[in-house]
Amino acid sequence: MDDRNFNALADAALTRIEEMLEAVESGLDFEMLAGGIIEIEFDDGSKMVVNRHSVAREIWVAARSGGFHFRHDGERWLDTRDGEELFAKLNRLIGEQSGGKILLR
Repeated sequence: MDDRNFNALADAALTRIEEMLEAVESGLDFEMLAGGIIEIEFDDGSKMVVNRHSVAREIWVAARSGGFHFRHDGERWLDTRDGEELFAKLNRLIGEQSGGKILLR
């Protein structure tokens, strides 16, 4: 995958994440920062960061429960360790970090 393809796929994924976060009614605040970084803050003050890592051509998620790397397989972004799909894992991680109060749609 070349840089142009990676950036297009990463931009689409980050935009989708942003749209999913905008649909959440309460319990978190988020900000889209320059360079493709999404910082999510929960009611308890904890944070989660989602960002592109251009050199590795991955999307990274830093959550309370750990760091996760996702690589595009031609169809989906998959966790490099367990193969879980990005949006499913992000939904689970946000649910865990919010104490079960927040789920993405």
